[in-house]
Amino acid sequence: MLDQALDFRDESDALFALLETRDDADWARATQFKHWTPNDVVAHLEMGNYAADRSLQGAEEFATFVRQLAELGRNTGRHIDATHAWLGGIKNRELLLRWRDFYRAMAERFVVAEPKQRVKWFGPDMSVLSSISARLMETWAHGQALYDLFGHTRVDTDRIKNIAIIGINTFGWTFANRKSAPPGVRPNVRLTAPSGAVWAWPQPTSDDLIEGAAVEFCQVVTQTRNIADTALQVAGPTATAWMAIAQCFAGPPENPPPPGTRFHRV
Repeated sequence: MLDQALDFRDESDALFALLETRDDADWARATQFKHWTPNDVVAHLEMGNYAADRSLQGAEEFATFVRQLAELGRNTGRHIDATHAWLGGIKNRELLLRWRDFYRAMAERFVVAEPKQRVKWFGPDMSVLSSISARLMETWAHGQALYDLFGHTRVDTDRIKNIAIIGINTFGWTFANRKSAPPGVRPNVRLTAPSGAVWAWPQPTSDDLIEGAAVEFCQVVTQTRNIADTALQVAGPTATAWMAIAQCFAGPPENPPPPGTRFHRV
């Protein structure tokens, strides 16, 4: 059993609970993430989930979907507009229920899949384990904008360790994606989990250290918070350089939000 698929389902269920009682006006409100609305966020998550599920079904299934999305992109311009076109313009509760029904069925397929199986993606191929972990990461990261918008404090669990691991594993990617070499070996990382457990990724050849709440580390590597807006302790030049540009998601280089621009509304 692939436990990460259950973590993905549970994180999605938590976000569904946040959105289930929202009225039509709420669905049209702008978040602090690119001014996307909840409709944009859920549409984006649905598209990503569908793409990951197609890749699990096979390379040709995924390639067919990519061609379809690319054609829509040529006709609409923005990626998010192509996503809405692919969804046929559904929104609000209809979109929410479609997303829920699909992620639950998808999780059932991933939970019994072979974790090491290679699957296609928009960037390099990845394992099934990496694919479903990435869907958990995307759901958690984009969900942050919605928790912030509605002023709800998310109750995180230790399933975010999956996201922290992606953050650790993409240390080198962060710099390579910007066509530069890391300024040193990966720093030591020591994080306090939501449960109070301590998660450590020691690096004996480094004196640099990142230490603090796992939630805040995950926020920084997913670029939902600027490092300056957290209480993370960062020591050493390599750690400082990494946290300034950390990016654990695929795609072209993205800059973190400026300090003070992503926050929890009350």
